[in-house]
Amino acid sequence: MEIVVRGTKVEAVKGDITKVEADAIVNAANEGLRGGGGVDGAIHRAGGPEIMAECRKIGRCSTGSAVVTTAGKLPAKYVIHAVGPIWRGGKHGEEDLLRSAYETSLRLAEERRLSSIAFPSISTGAYGFPIERACPIAIATVVNHIRRGTKLKHVIFVLFSEDDYKTYVANLKRMVEKT
Repeated sequence: MEIVVRGTKVEAVKGDITKVEADAIVNAANEGLRGGGGVDGAIHRAGGPEIMAECRKIGRCSTGSAVVTTAGKLPAKYVIHAVGPIWRGGKHGEEDLLRSAYETSLRLAEERRLSSIAFPSISTGAYGFPIERACPIAIATVVNHIRRGTKLKHVIFVLFSEDDYKTYVANLKRMVEKT
């Protein structure tokens, strides 16, 4: 499923983010940039030790922020490690922190003049953020960024599970209906 916003293609695909050919892929990282399970572990395994070596040099990344490393052996040029919030019931600024993680990732892509970026569904795995709440934030943040002006030509949401993919498709369709 895809939509076009001011000439930029925004799409949802079901698949493995480590196989996506984009200028940057976004990693759902932890504050210590230590690697982990889920998409974080998959990116580190597929990309090789170069990614972790750069993460160790950087040290930490605050929740709601992001940092950039090499992509190692991945087909991307960069990995943007975005730290989303752990869901604690929704009363601790989780939505703002999630929005900030996406915004910071987009800003880092712009600073590097990238034309494509691929996102996972940040914070909706081990961090427990309900996808029904996270997905509209992710899509709205990307669309608002594009509407303000961007060098990005392609934004891809890469979803691992069928249910997550269906959630993103439904939200993209709602976005089309609103415009």
